Amino acid sequence: MRTYHFTRTAVLAVLILGFGSRTVQARKPDQLTGAPVQMVITAEARRGSDIPALAKEDVMVYQGHERDSVIDWVPLQGEHAQLQLFLLMDDASRTSLGTQLEELRQFINSQPATTAIGIGYMRDATVEVVQNFTNDHAQAEKALRLPTGTVGALSSPYVSLVDLIKRWPGQPPHEVLLNRWPDIPVRHEVLMITDGIDRLGGTGASNPYVDSATEEAQRAGVIVYAIFASGIGHYGRSFWRVNWGQNYLSQIADETGGEAYILGFETAVSFKPYLDQIAGRLNHQFLLAFMAKPGKKSELQPVKIRAEEPNVELVAAAKVYVPAQSE
Repeated sequence: MRTYHFTRTAVLAVLILGFGSRTVQARKPDQLTGAPVQMVITAEARRGSDIPALAKEDVMVYQGHERDSVIDWVPLQGEHAQLQLFLLMDDASRTSLGTQLEELRQFINSQPATTAIGIGYMRDATVEVVQNFTNDHAQAEKALRLPTGTVGALSSPYVSLVDLIKRWPGQPPHEVLLNRWPDIPVRHEVLMITDGIDRLGGTGASNPYVDSATEEAQRAGVIVYAIFASGIGHYGRSFWRVNWGQNYLSQIADETGGEAYILGFETAVSFKPYLDQIAGRLNHQFLLAFMAKPGKKSELQPVKIRAEEPNVELVAAAKVYVPAQSE
């Protein structure tokens, strides 16, 4: 997540004026240290289906053992519900995704008018964008096609994800945040349909391409969801490689604030339960703004988000980008 350091006077002005038409209670100047940071947070109920209302006073942010000051907590609904959701399909997936493809079309058409949909296909460490972001959902669903069922020489879904983030259609996520602060930014989220196997980087407990993709997503504030779909060829049938592919998908989803949906070692007969869960998560997201404690250099820093309400779990990226402390 890209963040920006402002002078104490500028931050105080933000707090007095608030975000848009909202009123934010001003704090004493000696409390306004650090750098203002934004993160998109997903609220989940620990028990049952009802998520109680949360105020900013109910949200706790920690960097290590130190608690940061929360500036604002905004439900991303109504006039603040803008979302860019990119469906990223793997061309190395098996071509037997006909039923699931129709469910993806229904998912696209069920999204609210505030959601812009983009569609692309991963191949040879890049993304072929077949539909730039559009709020015309009927147009977007027409761009969906079956994967070609081919494996390129540089087949890595994680390198392809980095390619997408760096050339986000229309405008890179970090530039959107820069131009809109302190307004509510457009959310940027990705749904990957892939087996997660890194045919370029191989397997193992530490994969540099997975780590790089995770860091790029965290830096840009992109939340990643993943649905497992079996790949073609020998790798797609290898229990060992499939297992690592699923681990990688779980890692990148968990560390960016998303979720991976996996059922066994084959493509699920239906994606609908997963898509319904994703839709529910998108409807329970919030913009969290807080004062982060900067280090000597700009870097990703671990952060933990908690709620005072015991029945609510707040899901967020494991790290946030914090700029260096000004001299």
